[in-house]
Amino acid sequence: MDKAAATVAFERALARHQPAFGQFFLAQLLGLEFDYTDDRCIVSFELKDFLFNPQGSLHGGIVATVMDISMGHLLRRCQGPGATLEMKTQYLKAVRQGRMTCTGQFIRQGHGISFLQSTLVDDTGDIVAYATSTWKRLKTP
Repeated sequence: MDKAAATVAFERALARHQPAFGQFFLAQLLGLEFDYTDDRCIVSFELKDFLFNPQGSLHGGIVATVMDISMGHLLRRCQGPGATLEMKTQYLKAVRQGRMTCTGQFIRQGHGISFLQSTLVDDTGDIVAYATSTWKRLKTP
């Protein structure tokens, strides 16, 4: 593992994080970049070896986390805050290098419960993983 890169990422996240969507500590640590269209949240990041599992590929927990973030940020942008009630993740391909792009989108928007999906692709466009989820809209204070 590149300890210097991991240290830089951690220190950058400590210095830059804010309690806001796209700016929270984990998003900063992973180096997530956010872009939105009317109906999608696109999250991109470069693979770093400190994100790898012991087999030398992107850890499945990181994959699930980024997909959850893409769906949660989209829900927040379109409907307000929400919470993941359930998420199913399917892994199709191991990745060891490159830029990843994750796209969250609605399957169905409801007033209280919404259904979303997210797809993670590598820099060649191959699907690495996809997820479906159920979200509960939270009341704003």
